[in-house]
Amino acid sequence: MGQKIHPTGFRIPVIEPWRSRWYASKKDFKKFLLQDKKIRDHVSKEFGSAGIPRIEIERTSEAVNVVIYTSRPGVLVGRKGVRVEELKKELQTITEGVTCHLTLHEVKRPELESTLVAEVIAEALEKRMAFRRAIKRAIQTTIQAGAKGIKVELNGRLGGAEMARQAKEREGRVPLSTLQAHVDYGTATAKTTYGTLGVKVWIYKGDIERGKMIDFRASIGSAPRGPGGPRGSRRGPDRGDRGGDRGDRGGDRSADREPSSSTPAVAKPAAAPKEA
Repeated sequence: MGQKIHPTGFRIPVIEPWRSRWYASKKDFKKFLLQDKKIRDHVSKEFGSAGIPRIEIERTSEAVNVVIYTSRPGVLVGRKGVRVEELKKELQTITEGVTCHLTLHEVKRPELESTLVAEVIAEALEKRMAFRRAIKRAIQTTIQAGAKGIKVELNGRLGGAEMARQAKEREGRVPLSTLQAHVDYGTATAKTTYGTLGVKVWIYKGDIERGKMIDFRASIGSAPRGPGGPRGSRRGPDRGDRGGDRGDRGGDRSADREPSSSTPAVAKPAAAPKEA
């Protein structure tokens, strides 16, 4: 049995704020908890293409405020705001007639949100892209956006192999055991023709000062603090591709190979001799 813990739940009492903020008695607690689950599932299902990494729910005695962070607010708003009004009515049905308010926040740097990065990798896998190429492209984009570290893990029948396996890639630092480290964790599922693949992404954005909480609304539009890229990034985004994973040594790598992009060197013409 693995000794693992969810990175977000691990940091909730320290630097990570609660995503559901309300108080209820023992009688209403399970009802409100189930409503929150239905609200998140409904929004994620109806607007899966809107790029939604986070949904926060705040409750008062009179209304429910749903805060949605999205990288494509136009998909949620719709033409002339018609889709927003429809979503309010649907959420009001879930909350059993309680008034619902919607607040949208645009994520200007989707490359730094782990859930969105995982969805990009899953979409590339569904389009039959080589899994190593999809991982490297996502890592390179995230590091160039200003992250201090990223780790990606894939599980399933990678490349259509007969036996399920695991692939891991990491660039920079990802301190999972440090409570003050702002590590964003997200997952996605790729439904391919040869099976279902799981995608996990960890993104390290820097340390939070002791005694302070993460201000997600302030961080979605700005790059994390700190100069340059992560430690050891001079090796480039393709680090660790020389020998592949240990479990891949005996398998077929024909699906993982990519066409070489190198071009032959062109010899320069010799300089003309100087006249005396």
